[in-house]
Amino acid sequence: MRAPLRLALLLLATACADPAAEHLGGFGDPVRGAALSAPWWLADTSRLAGNPAQAARAAVQLEVVAAALREDPRYMHEASGPALHATGLGVSELRQAIGIAPQAPPASVIAALRDAAAALDQGRPARAEAALTGPDFPLGPQATLARLGTLPRLPRVSEAAAAAYGEIRRLDGRARSGS
Repeated sequence: MRAPLRLALLLLATACADPAAEHLGGFGDPVRGAALSAPWWLADTSRLAGNPAQAARAAVQLEVVAAALREDPRYMHEASGPALHATGLGVSELRQAIGIAPQAPPASVIAALRDAAAALDQGRPARAEAALTGPDFPLGPQATLARLGTLPRLPRVSEAAAAAYGEIRRLDGRARSGS
């Protein structure tokens, strides 16, 4: 198999394995991919109504980007204050809408939402409920799934998606110009 084809297949496999990297525009960087596709999935969260698996994946994208801008050495030193503020507000609003504890660690929220989305995709609602148990989901799994399936339009989430996209584009521009 030729090298370019192998690389394309590897990128595709990575994107399929990592819901945050669904958008191949991230070129292997799940944070970049999540930020670039955030406006598509999060600009109007009410479009996700009836699709709790996709709503969970969209929430993962916002959690991934917000956590990276705050904590990932590749991003935290150059992330702008407005982007940090907007993504923080977006995560708070989305967590409240879904029923996720405000103090829950992003890594455990991301893992649980990914597991729940995968279980729903496989037609295994009991497994999805099991993924959404514990102190990070104080409303319980059934209420959390119900909320994932009926998200309203969330304006702070929409603003966070736009800020995440804009921030990655700004950082891309700096990298290209050598700043």
